[in-house]
Amino acid sequence: MKQVTSILIGAGLRGGYVYSQYALDHPNEFKVVAVAEPDPERREAFSKKHNIPQEMQFESYKEILKRDKIADCAMICTQDRMHYEPVVTALEKGYHVLCEKPMSPDKEEIIKMGEMAKQYDRILSVCHVLRYSPFFSKIKLLLDEKKIGQLITIQHIEEVGYWHHAHSFVRGNWRNEKESSPMILQKCCHDMDILVWLADSSCKKINSFGRLTYFSEGNAPEGAPRYCMDGCSHHDECPFYAPRFYLEHSKAVEDGLVYAVTDYVDSEHILEALKKGPYGRCVFHSDNTVVDHQTVEIEFENQVTASFLMTAFTNQCARRIRLMGTKGEIKGDMEAGIIEVTEFVSGTKEIIKLHTPTKGHSGSDMSMMKDFVRMVGEGKKGKTNADISVESHLMALAAEESRVNAVVINFKQYTKQNTE
Repeated sequence: MKQVTSILIGAGLRGGYVYSQYALDHPNEFKVVAVAEPDPERREAFSKKHNIPQEMQFESYKEILKRDKIADCAMICTQDRMHYEPVVTALEKGYHVLCEKPMSPDKEEIIKMGEMAKQYDRILSVCHVLRYSPFFSKIKLLLDEKKIGQLITIQHIEEVGYWHHAHSFVRGNWRNEKESSPMILQKCCHDMDILVWLADSSCKKINSFGRLTYFSEGNAPEGAPRYCMDGCSHHDECPFYAPRFYLEHSKAVEDGLVYAVTDYVDSEHILEALKKGPYGRCVFHSDNTVVDHQTVEIEFENQVTASFLMTAFTNQCARRIRLMGTKGEIKGDMEAGIIEVTEFVSGTKEIIKLHTPTKGHSGSDMSMMKDFVRMVGEGKKGKTNADISVESHLMALAAEESRVNAVVINFKQYTKQNTE
Protein backbone atom coordinates (compact mmCIF):
# COMPACT_ATOMS: atom_id res chain seq x y z
CA MET A 1 0.00 0.00 0.00
CA LYS A 2 1.28 3.45 -0.89
CA GLN A 3 1.67 6.05 1.83
CA VAL A 4 -1.64 7.87 2.42
CA THR A 5 -1.35 11.63 2.86
CA SER A 6 -3.71 13.82 4.87
CA ILE A 7 -4.46 17.35 5.88
CA LEU A 8 -5.61 18.06 9.43
CA ILE A 9 -8.25 20.67 10.22
CA GLY A 10 -8.29 21.26 13.98
CA ALA A 11 -5.19 20.27 15.96
CA GLY A 12 -6.88 19.89 19.33
CA LEU A 13 -6.88 16.83 21.57
CA ARG A 14 -8.47 14.37 19.13
CA GLY A 15 -6.89 15.63 15.93
CA GLY A 16 -3.56 16.83 17.26
CA TYR A 17 -2.81 14.17 19.84
CA VAL A 18 -4.87 11.07 18.98
CA TYR A 19 -5.70 10.45 15.32
CA SER A 20 -2.56 12.09 13.94
CA GLN A 21 -0.46 9.89 16.22
CA TYR A 22 -1.01 7.12 13.68
CA ALA A 23 1.27 9.05 11.30
CA LEU A 24 4.07 9.08 13.88
CA ASP A 25 3.63 5.41 14.74
CA HIS A 26 3.29 4.25 11.10
CA PRO A 27 5.21 6.78 8.94
CA ASN A 28 5.35 4.43 5.95
CA GLU A 29 1.55 4.22 5.87
CA PHE A 30 0.32 7.70 6.78
CA LYS A 31 1.61 11.26 6.72
CA VAL A 32 0.04 14.59 7.69
CA VAL A 33 1.26 17.14 5.14
CA ALA A 34 -0.66 20.28 6.18
CA VAL A 35 -2.56 21.66 9.16
CA ALA A 36 -5.20 24.33 9.79
CA GLU A 37 -5.43 25.47 13.41
CA PRO A 38 -6.37 28.96 14.72
CA ASP A 39 -4.29 28.69 17.92
CA PRO A 40 -0.74 29.73 16.85
CA GLU A 41 1.06 27.87 19.65
CA ARG A 42 -0.86 24.68 18.99
CA ARG A 43 -0.36 25.02 15.24
CA GLU A 44 3.38 25.54 15.67
CA ALA A 45 3.77 22.65 18.12
CA PHE A 46 1.88 20.26 15.85
CA SER A 47 3.82 21.35 12.76
CA LYS A 48 7.13 20.85 14.52
CA LYS A 49 6.14 17.35 15.60
CA HIS A 50 5.06 16.36 12.07
CA ASN A 51 7.72 18.31 10.13
CA ILE A 52 5.17 20.46 8.32
CA PRO A 53 6.74 23.40 6.48
CA GLN A 54 5.60 26.96 7.09
CA GLU A 55 3.80 27.20 3.75
CA MET A 56 1.60 24.26 4.73
CA GLN A 57 0.49 25.80 8.03
CA PHE A 58 -2.87 27.61 7.94
CA GLU A 59 -4.95 29.54 10.41
CA SER A 60 -8.36 28.42 9.12
CA TYR A 61 -9.97 25.61 7.17
CA LYS A 62 -11.05 28.12 4.53
CA GLU A 63 -7.42 28.91 3.72
CA ILE A 64 -6.34 25.28 3.36
CA LEU A 65 -9.41 24.20 1.37
CA LYS A 66 -9.15 27.22 -0.94
CA ARG A 67 -6.11 25.54 -2.46
CA ASP A 68 -6.18 22.73 -4.97
CA LYS A 69 -6.28 19.24 -3.44
CA ILE A 70 -2.93 18.56 -1.73
CA ALA A 71 -3.51 15.18 -0.07
CA ASP A 72 -5.53 11.98 -0.27
CA CYS A 73 -7.77 12.71 2.70
CA ALA A 74 -8.77 15.28 5.28
CA MET A 75 -9.20 14.79 9.02
CA ILE A 76 -11.88 17.21 10.27
CA CYS A 77 -11.45 17.59 14.03
CA THR A 78 -13.01 20.97 14.75
CA GLN A 79 -15.74 21.61 17.34
CA ASP A 80 -19.16 19.98 16.89
CA ARG A 81 -20.86 22.94 15.20
CA MET A 82 -17.88 23.53 12.89
CA HIS A 83 -17.85 20.20 11.01
CA TYR A 84 -20.37 20.75 8.25
CA GLU A 85 -18.70 23.39 6.06
CA PRO A 86 -15.18 21.89 6.03
CA VAL A 87 -16.55 18.35 5.50
CA VAL A 88 -18.74 19.42 2.56
CA THR A 89 -15.97 21.54 1.03
CA ALA A 90 -13.41 18.75 1.42
CA LEU A 91 -15.73 16.24 -0.27
CA GLU A 92 -16.29 18.66 -3.15
CA LYS A 93 -12.52 19.17 -3.49
CA GLY A 94 -11.96 15.44 -3.88
CA TYR A 95 -10.77 14.50 -0.40
CA HIS A 96 -11.86 11.38 1.45
CA VAL A 97 -12.85 12.52 4.94
CA LEU A 98 -12.42 11.34 8.50
CA CYS A 99 -14.84 13.40 10.64
CA GLU A 100 -14.75 13.58 14.40
CA LYS A 101 -18.07 12.76 16.02
CA PRO A 102 -20.67 14.06 16.21
CA MET A 103 -21.06 14.94 12.54
CA SER A 104 -23.27 17.90 13.47
CA PRO A 105 -25.97 18.76 16.01
CA ASP A 106 -28.21 19.76 13.10
CA LYS A 107 -30.45 17.08 11.60
CA GLU A 108 -30.48 18.47 8.06
CA GLU A 109 -26.68 18.92 8.03
CA ILE A 110 -26.16 15.29 9.11
CA ILE A 111 -28.39 13.99 6.32
CA LYS A 112 -26.78 16.31 3.75
CA MET A 113 -23.26 15.16 4.65
CA GLY A 114 -24.27 11.53 4.11
CA GLU A 115 -25.88 12.38 0.77
CA MET A 116 -22.83 14.31 -0.45
CA ALA A 117 -20.48 11.41 0.33
CA LYS A 118 -22.63 9.31 -2.01
CA GLN A 119 -22.88 12.05 -4.63
CA TYR A 120 -19.11 12.50 -4.88
CA ASP A 121 -18.32 8.81 -4.25
CA ARG A 122 -16.02 9.65 -1.34
CA ILE A 123 -15.27 7.88 1.90
CA LEU A 124 -16.85 9.75 4.80
CA SER A 125 -15.79 7.91 7.94
CA VAL A 126 -17.13 9.18 11.26
CA CYS A 127 -15.06 8.41 14.36
CA HIS A 128 -17.32 5.75 15.85
CA VAL A 129 -14.29 4.10 17.36
CA LEU A 130 -16.04 1.51 19.55
CA ARG A 131 -16.70 -0.79 16.58
CA TYR A 132 -12.94 -1.23 16.37
CA SER A 133 -12.37 -2.26 19.98
CA PRO A 134 -11.37 -5.89 20.66
CA PHE A 135 -14.25 -5.96 23.16
CA PHE A 136 -17.17 -5.04 20.91
CA SER A 137 -15.65 -6.85 17.92
CA LYS A 138 -15.65 -10.07 19.96
CA ILE A 139 -19.23 -9.55 21.14
CA LYS A 140 -20.36 -8.97 17.55
CA LEU A 141 -18.64 -12.22 16.53
CA LEU A 142 -20.35 -14.13 19.35
CA LEU A 143 -23.74 -12.81 18.24
CA ASP A 144 -23.06 -13.66 14.60
CA GLU A 145 -22.11 -17.20 15.68
CA LYS A 146 -25.46 -17.46 17.54
CA LYS A 147 -23.70 -18.29 20.83
CA ILE A 148 -26.78 -17.11 22.70
CA GLY A 149 -29.34 -17.96 20.03
CA GLN A 150 -31.57 -15.15 18.84
CA LEU A 151 -30.77 -11.81 20.46
CA ILE A 152 -33.79 -10.39 22.30
CA THR A 153 -32.64 -7.67 24.71
CA ILE A 154 -29.63 -5.39 25.30
CA GLN A 155 -28.81 -3.52 28.50
CA HIS A 156 -25.95 -1.05 28.10
CA ILE A 157 -24.44 1.52 30.46
CA GLU A 158 -21.92 4.27 29.88
CA GLU A 159 -20.22 5.35 33.08
CA VAL A 160 -18.86 8.76 32.17
CA GLY A 161 -16.84 9.14 35.39
CA TYR A 162 -17.29 12.03 37.81
CA TRP A 163 -13.92 13.55 36.83
CA HIS A 164 -14.37 13.16 33.07
CA HIS A 165 -17.86 14.66 33.21
CA ALA A 166 -16.57 17.65 35.18
CA HIS A 167 -13.74 18.16 32.70
CA SER A 168 -15.65 17.85 29.42
CA PHE A 169 -19.30 18.49 30.20
CA VAL A 170 -19.26 21.01 33.04
CA ARG A 171 -16.09 23.03 32.46
CA GLY A 172 -15.09 21.98 28.96
CA ASN A 173 -16.03 22.49 25.34
CA TRP A 174 -19.16 20.32 25.49
CA ARG A 175 -20.74 21.83 28.61
CA ASN A 176 -23.24 24.05 26.81
CA GLU A 177 -25.67 22.60 24.29
CA LYS A 178 -26.04 25.86 22.33
CA GLU A 179 -22.28 26.01 21.81
CA SER A 180 -21.75 22.31 21.06
CA SER A 181 -24.48 19.64 21.04
CA PRO A 182 -26.74 17.64 23.39
CA MET A 183 -24.92 15.22 25.70
CA ILE A 184 -26.70 12.19 24.21
CA LEU A 185 -25.33 13.14 20.79
CA GLN A 186 -21.83 14.29 21.71
CA LYS A 187 -20.95 11.55 24.18
CA CYS A 188 -23.34 8.75 23.30
CA CYS A 189 -23.61 8.64 19.50
CA HIS A 190 -20.84 6.03 19.99
CA ASP A 191 -23.31 3.95 21.98
CA MET A 192 -26.23 4.46 19.59
CA ASP A 193 -23.92 3.23 16.83
CA ILE A 194 -22.91 0.14 18.85
CA LEU A 195 -26.53 -0.70 19.65
CA VAL A 196 -27.51 -0.51 15.96
CA TRP A 197 -24.52 -2.69 15.06
CA LEU A 198 -25.21 -5.35 17.69
CA ALA A 199 -28.99 -5.39 17.17
CA ASP A 200 -28.34 -5.66 13.41
CA SER A 201 -31.49 -3.68 12.69
CA SER A 202 -32.79 -0.18 12.20
CA CYS A 203 -34.48 1.76 14.97
CA LYS A 204 -38.30 1.71 15.11
CA LYS A 205 -39.20 3.69 18.26
CA ILE A 206 -37.20 5.60 20.86
CA ASN A 207 -37.98 7.09 24.27
CA SER A 208 -35.76 9.00 26.70
CA PHE A 209 -35.60 10.61 30.16
CA GLY A 210 -32.90 12.69 31.83
CA ARG A 211 -31.94 16.00 33.41
CA LEU A 212 -29.19 18.29 34.63
CA THR A 213 -29.69 17.55 38.31
CA TYR A 214 -26.51 18.24 40.26
CA PHE A 215 -24.06 20.61 38.56
CA SER A 216 -25.94 23.87 39.13
CA GLU A 217 -25.80 26.99 41.30
CA GLY A 218 -28.36 25.63 43.76
CA ASN A 219 -25.99 22.84 44.82
CA ALA A 220 -22.94 25.03 45.42
CA PRO A 221 -21.50 24.71 48.97
CA GLU A 222 -21.89 27.83 51.08
CA GLY A 223 -19.30 30.44 50.18
CA ALA A 224 -17.85 28.48 47.23
CA PRO A 225 -16.00 30.95 44.95
CA ARG A 226 -16.37 30.96 41.17
CA TYR A 227 -12.86 29.54 40.73
CA CYS A 228 -11.35 26.71 42.74
CA MET A 229 -8.11 28.62 43.34
CA ASP A 230 -9.87 31.65 44.81
CA GLY A 231 -9.52 30.21 48.32
CA CYS A 232 -12.29 27.57 48.32
CA SER A 233 -12.74 26.27 51.87
CA HIS A 234 -14.38 23.06 50.60
CA HIS A 235 -11.41 21.75 48.62
CA ASP A 236 -10.65 18.86 50.95
CA GLU A 237 -14.08 17.26 50.59
CA CYS A 238 -14.92 18.29 47.01
CA PRO A 239 -14.22 15.56 44.42
CA PHE A 240 -14.24 18.21 41.66
CA TYR A 241 -11.47 20.45 43.05
CA ALA A 242 -9.57 21.33 39.86
CA PRO A 243 -5.92 21.63 41.08
CA ARG A 244 -6.06 18.20 42.71
CA PHE A 245 -7.40 16.54 39.57
CA TYR A 246 -5.08 18.11 37.01
CA LEU A 247 -1.97 17.75 39.18
CA GLU A 248 -2.63 14.39 40.86
CA HIS A 249 -5.21 12.23 39.07
CA SER A 250 -3.58 9.67 36.74
CA LYS A 251 -6.25 10.14 34.07
CA ALA A 252 -5.42 13.84 33.68
CA VAL A 253 -2.23 12.90 31.82
CA GLU A 254 -3.12 9.36 30.74
CA ASP A 255 -6.21 10.51 28.81
CA GLY A 256 -4.60 13.77 27.72
CA LEU A 257 -7.17 15.95 29.53
CA VAL A 258 -4.51 18.24 30.96
CA TYR A 259 -3.57 19.31 27.41
CA ALA A 260 -6.95 21.04 27.16
CA VAL A 261 -5.89 23.20 30.10
CA THR A 262 -2.46 24.12 28.76
CA ASP A 263 -0.03 22.88 26.12
CA TYR A 264 2.74 23.08 28.73
CA VAL A 265 1.88 20.60 31.44
CA ASP A 266 4.31 21.42 34.22
CA SER A 267 2.68 22.37 37.55
CA GLU A 268 3.48 26.07 37.16
CA HIS A 269 1.65 26.41 33.83
CA ILE A 270 -1.25 24.23 35.00
CA LEU A 271 -1.86 26.27 38.16
CA GLU A 272 -1.60 29.53 36.24
CA ALA A 273 -4.13 28.31 33.66
CA LEU A 274 -6.56 27.22 36.39
CA LYS A 275 -6.64 30.64 38.06
CA LYS A 276 -9.05 32.16 35.55
CA GLY A 277 -9.29 29.59 32.78
CA PRO A 278 -12.46 27.52 32.15
CA TYR A 279 -11.03 24.34 33.68
CA GLY A 280 -10.48 26.08 37.00
CA ARG A 281 -14.13 27.02 37.46
CA CYS A 282 -16.24 25.70 40.31
CA VAL A 283 -18.48 22.99 38.84
CA PHE A 284 -21.48 24.67 40.46
CA HIS A 285 -20.70 28.10 38.97
CA SER A 286 -20.23 27.22 35.30
CA ASP A 287 -22.50 27.90 32.32
CA ASN A 288 -23.16 24.21 31.62
CA THR A 289 -26.57 23.18 30.29
CA VAL A 290 -26.20 19.52 29.22
CA VAL A 291 -27.70 16.68 31.27
CA ASP A 292 -25.68 14.78 33.86
CA HIS A 293 -27.77 11.58 33.58
CA GLN A 294 -30.02 10.16 30.86
CA THR A 295 -31.73 6.91 29.90
CA VAL A 296 -32.85 5.79 26.43
CA GLU A 297 -35.24 2.96 25.56
CA ILE A 298 -35.15 1.62 21.98
CA GLU A 299 -37.27 -0.79 19.96
CA PHE A 300 -35.66 -2.03 16.74
CA GLU A 301 -37.42 -3.17 13.58
CA ASN A 302 -36.46 -6.81 14.29
CA GLN A 303 -38.15 -6.60 17.75
CA VAL A 304 -34.88 -6.44 19.70
CA THR A 305 -35.25 -3.97 22.57
CA ALA A 306 -32.42 -2.02 24.21
CA SER A 307 -32.02 -0.01 27.39
CA PHE A 308 -29.19 2.52 27.60
CA LEU A 309 -28.04 4.50 30.65
CA MET A 310 -25.53 7.35 30.72
CA THR A 311 -24.50 8.83 34.06
CA ALA A 312 -21.82 11.21 35.34
CA PHE A 313 -21.86 9.76 38.85
CA THR A 314 -19.40 6.89 38.63
CA ASN A 315 -15.80 6.40 39.71
CA GLN A 316 -14.68 4.84 36.43
CA CYS A 317 -15.01 5.99 32.87
CA ALA A 318 -16.33 2.67 31.60
CA ARG A 319 -18.83 0.79 29.47
CA ARG A 320 -20.62 -2.36 30.57
CA ILE A 321 -23.13 -4.41 28.60
CA ARG A 322 -25.48 -7.36 28.95
CA LEU A 323 -27.02 -9.13 25.96
CA MET A 324 -29.85 -11.62 26.47
CA GLY A 325 -30.78 -14.24 23.89
CA THR A 326 -32.96 -17.30 23.51
CA LYS A 327 -30.17 -19.75 24.38
CA GLY A 328 -27.96 -17.77 26.73
CA GLU A 329 -26.58 -14.38 27.74
CA ILE A 330 -23.42 -12.32 27.44
CA LYS A 331 -22.06 -9.95 30.09
CA GLY A 332 -19.13 -7.69 29.41
CA ASP A 333 -16.90 -4.98 30.87
CA MET A 334 -15.09 -3.11 28.12
CA GLU A 335 -12.39 -1.47 30.21
CA ALA A 336 -11.58 -4.71 32.06
CA GLY A 337 -11.62 -6.62 28.76
CA ILE A 338 -13.76 -9.39 30.23
CA ILE A 339 -16.69 -11.13 28.50
CA GLU A 340 -18.78 -13.83 30.20
CA VAL A 341 -20.91 -16.17 28.05
CA THR A 342 -23.52 -18.34 29.79
CA GLU A 343 -25.46 -21.15 28.05
CA PHE A 344 -28.93 -21.94 29.40
CA VAL A 345 -29.07 -25.69 28.69
CA SER A 346 -25.66 -26.72 30.02
CA GLY A 347 -25.33 -23.90 32.53
CA THR A 348 -21.68 -23.52 31.55
CA LYS A 349 -19.95 -20.17 31.75
CA GLU A 350 -17.09 -19.19 29.48
CA ILE A 351 -14.87 -16.33 30.62
CA ILE A 352 -13.10 -14.55 27.76
CA LYS A 353 -10.24 -12.24 28.74
CA LEU A 354 -9.09 -9.86 26.04
CA HIS A 355 -5.93 -7.86 25.73
CA THR A 356 -7.27 -4.36 26.19
CA PRO A 357 -4.95 -1.33 25.83
CA THR A 358 -5.49 1.26 28.54
CA LYS A 359 -5.37 4.22 26.17
CA GLY A 360 -7.43 5.38 23.22
CA HIS A 361 -10.88 3.92 23.96
CA SER A 362 -9.31 0.55 24.83
CA GLY A 363 -7.27 0.50 21.64
CA SER A 364 -10.15 1.51 19.39
CA ASP A 365 -8.67 4.82 18.22
CA MET A 366 -5.63 3.34 16.48
CA SER A 367 -7.63 0.40 15.09
CA MET A 368 -10.06 2.87 13.55
CA MET A 369 -7.20 4.85 12.02
CA LYS A 370 -5.71 1.69 10.58
CA ASP A 371 -9.05 0.83 8.99
CA PHE A 372 -9.48 4.34 7.59
CA VAL A 373 -5.97 4.38 6.09
CA ARG A 374 -6.63 0.98 4.47
CA MET A 375 -9.94 2.23 3.06
CA VAL A 376 -8.26 5.25 1.48
CA GLY A 377 -5.05 3.54 0.41
CA GLU A 378 -6.42 0.22 -0.82
CA GLY A 379 -10.07 1.02 -1.54
CA LYS A 380 -11.23 -1.60 0.96
CA LYS A 381 -14.62 -1.58 2.64
CA GLY A 382 -14.48 -0.58 6.31
CA LYS A 383 -16.45 -1.53 9.40
CA THR A 384 -18.84 1.37 9.01
CA ASN A 385 -20.01 3.93 6.47
CA ALA A 386 -21.74 7.30 6.30
CA ASP A 387 -25.25 5.81 6.06
CA ILE A 388 -24.87 3.95 9.37
CA SER A 389 -23.36 7.00 11.06
CA VAL A 390 -26.26 9.15 9.87
CA GLU A 391 -28.76 6.72 11.43
CA SER A 392 -27.02 6.56 14.82
CA HIS A 393 -26.71 10.37 14.94
CA LEU A 394 -30.40 10.77 14.14
CA MET A 395 -31.22 8.25 16.87
CA ALA A 396 -29.37 10.44 19.38
CA LEU A 397 -31.23 13.55 18.20
CA ALA A 398 -34.55 11.67 18.35
CA ALA A 399 -33.74 10.59 21.91
CA GLU A 400 -33.10 14.21 22.85
CA GLU A 401 -36.40 15.31 21.30
CA SER A 402 -38.12 12.56 23.28
CA ARG A 403 -36.45 13.70 26.52
CA VAL A 404 -37.27 17.37 26.03
CA ASN A 405 -40.87 16.88 24.88
CA ALA A 406 -41.72 13.74 26.92
CA VAL A 407 -42.90 11.78 23.87
CA VAL A 408 -42.16 8.45 22.23
CA ILE A 409 -40.55 9.04 18.82
CA ASN A 410 -41.51 7.05 15.72
CA PHE A 411 -38.08 6.94 14.12
CA LYS A 412 -39.12 6.65 10.46
CA GLN A 413 -41.44 9.61 10.79
CA TYR A 414 -38.74 11.57 12.60
CA THR A 415 -36.15 11.00 9.86
CA LYS A 416 -38.59 12.21 7.19
CA GLN A 417 -39.65 15.39 9.01
CA ASN A 418 -38.30 18.56 7.37
CA THR A 419 -36.16 16.57 4.94
CA GLU A 420 -38.50 16.03 2.02
